[in-house]
Amino acid sequence: MERWENKVAVVTGASAGIGAAIAADLVKNGFIVVALARREERLRENQRTLPENLQSRYHPRRCDVTNEDQVKDTFAWIETKFGGTDILVNNAGVVARDVQLSGVDNTAPIRNIVETNIMSVVYCVREAFNSMKKRNFDGHIVIINSIVGHYIPVVPTGSMNIYPASKFAVTAMVETYRQEFANAGTKVKVTSISPGGVLTEIIPDMGALRDTGHPLLNAEDISNAVLYVLSTPPHVQVHELTIKPIGEKM
Repeated sequence: MERWENKVAVVTGASAGIGAAIAADLVKNGFIVVALARREERLRENQRTLPENLQSRYHPRRCDVTNEDQVKDTFAWIETKFGGTDILVNNAGVVARDVQLSGVDNTAPIRNIVETNIMSVVYCVREAFNSMKKRNFDGHIVIINSIVGHYIPVVPTGSMNIYPASKFAVTAMVETYRQEFANAGTKVKVTSISPGGVLTEIIPDMGALRDTGHPLLNAEDISNAVLYVLSTPPHVQVHELTIKPIGEKM
């Protein structure tokens, strides 16, 4: 990890859950972190929980990653303040519950999933990669995917609606990025990390699942995976990393 000392890492969806854990661990491992989310006060709360000597390395910034103009403005600000983006961890993601894909009347939740899980990746990866490419910097882009981006489990009740499709898109996009980055003559890495069930706020009653014996990962487990892929030698690219809790049946 020594080669990343004082490098700039941008983390999306950093206000809670996986993103919050990743941002904190990157700071503790020598990175300068720009933490992005819509809930700026939550970001500032996260900053205050860090050891006092590390808080200046954590830079909270409000950014709705589904808004292309806000994403452009944010990465331009990063360029001006820090010189560019060295690492991007694209973590922002949403799900929609109690929505049937085959009979939805209000399509707003479906559009929100597509905008957050797919289009925000397009916006953020474009800006981060262009920053790396023009500086000839061998950076790393990590995208938090999901096991449902590789197969769709049978859900006896309810519906996962367009969420798996959005993650299948991410899986295809990661391979497309790998090819594009190589064809552009760069050594920028791209990694998909696909967790199983994780105890986060993305679904309000996730804690109840664990209480009934359903195995779940912790946000810190995914953060550890990010640190692992970043620690690999320059010639090693972890393309896909799947993580499941022991006993998960999906």
